[in-house]
Amino acid sequence: MPFRPIYLVAPCAAALVAAGTVLYSATPRTSAPFPEPPARQSVPKGSQVAVLAGGCFWGMEGVFEHVKGVKSVLTGYAGGTKADATYRKVSSETTGHAEAVRIVYDPAKVSYGTLLKIYFSVAHDPTQVNRQFPDTGPSYRSAIFPQNAAQRRMAAAYIAGLNKARVFGRPIATKLETGRFYPAETYHQDFMRKNPGNSYTNRYDKPKIADLRKSYPQLFKS
Repeated sequence: MPFRPIYLVAPCAAALVAAGTVLYSATPRTSAPFPEPPARQSVPKGSQVAVLAGGCFWGMEGVFEHVKGVKSVLTGYAGGTKADATYRKVSSETTGHAEAVRIVYDPAKVSYGTLLKIYFSVAHDPTQVNRQFPDTGPSYRSAIFPQNAAQRRMAAAYIAGLNKARVFGRPIATKLETGRFYPAETYHQDFMRKNPGNSYTNRYDKPKIADLRKSYPQLFKS
């Protein structure tokens, strides 16, 4: 495991969970297939960008790197200001940022709606408020940062549909937010590939990738 500064309040690398902590699965509480997103009205031309926050960005990056049609995934901080967009400051839970990923994708191969479906069903538990598994604080919140009006409409409609269907048995906590995305430090990029023995990602994030392969084999890339 790489060196982690001791000043971090709730770092992703906190591999130990306090006894008695309840861990929630992102798997929906239903035997029915996970609901499809609303149909898109048109296929955008050229590469598109999605910005999603759902807990530690190491795992979010790891999941979406395995989705066909995704060209690149960058970890970083969404919301807040550029001056405060550092791991040390964001981990103080006072800057307003969320750990997030910036996904560049080919809409001819994978739609924004499909990315949202993976986000809600595999990548994280969208019912947790200001936390995700052992990580607590607003930087680990569930949030979508739409890049245009069409993305905002799609995300809002999908959240409404999931709540109406009571897919999780609890309300969706995901919020639609505005704010810029700022890349994280170099040592956070491609973290799972560079650190295959990391105890945190092995425990909390590799199962998500396995779930992606099992649930969406037609979308999975090695």
